[in-house]
Amino acid sequence: MVLISSLNNALKSITNAERRGKRQVLLRPCSKVVIKFLQVMMKNGYIEEFEVVDDHRSGKIVVHLNGRLNKCGVISPRFDVKVKDMEKWVINLLPSRQFGHIVLTTSKGIMDHEEARKNHTGGKVLGFFY
Repeated sequence: MVLISSLNNALKSITNAERRGKRQVLLRPCSKVVIKFLQVMMKNGYIEEFEVVDDHRSGKIVVHLNGRLNKCGVISPRFDVKVKDMEKWVINLLPSRQFGHIVLTTSKGIMDHEEARKNHTGGKVLGFFY
């Protein structure tokens, strides 16, 4: 079977493990985008920590879950988002204004929508989590 999106595969594995009540999950293959996405999730407290295991192939990531994540997913294709259109995406993707984050890839790196709004920069939508 051909791997289409490693980010989509990783986020589906995390969501399924979280629903089953697992404490950790193994993600493979490893990529820079998946690592940056996990760093944003860890910064906001949705996962505890993760460690990258180098096996001289594509690499693996072991993610330690804390039971706070309800859903995470990828938005494909990666639509362009301007700063003024950010609120529309928040309303469409997130269940509430109080919690949840949309992850964007910008010229200043991969960050969530609140940080992108604070930096006054737009970008492309990678995915979401809440």
